[in-house]
Amino acid sequence: MTWYFAVAYFFGGAFLANACPHFFAGVSGRAFQSPFASPPFKGLSSPTVNVAWGLFNLAVACLLLLHVGEFDIRKWLPVAACFTGFGAMSLQCARSLGRIHEERRGESIPSVTQS
Repeated sequence: MTWYFAVAYFFGGAFLANACPHFFAGVSGRAFQSPFASPPFKGLSSPTVNVAWGLFNLAVACLLLLHVGEFDIRKWLPVAACFTGFGAMSLQCARSLGRIHEERRGESIPSVTQS
């Protein structure tokens, strides 16, 4: 696998991860953050905007995963690249959305301590 296929699969996984929260929030009728909100990425967009944004992200993920190179789910290198992108975007979304929700509540999220 050449390096640019790995990059495409990484970003394919990232776009796939980003499609999930927007699409699922939209189809469940909830407003959710999007780049089209005011202020961008912090304000809430309508469910329709989120479904459209989720579908766009899904289309880009499909293009990157299925039309660049030969993505074979039985080969570990392409899957590892995709999973790494998916995981990185998922963690980034959790971190940034956690901060946004914390600001909205006006309280801090209690830290988890081990006993």
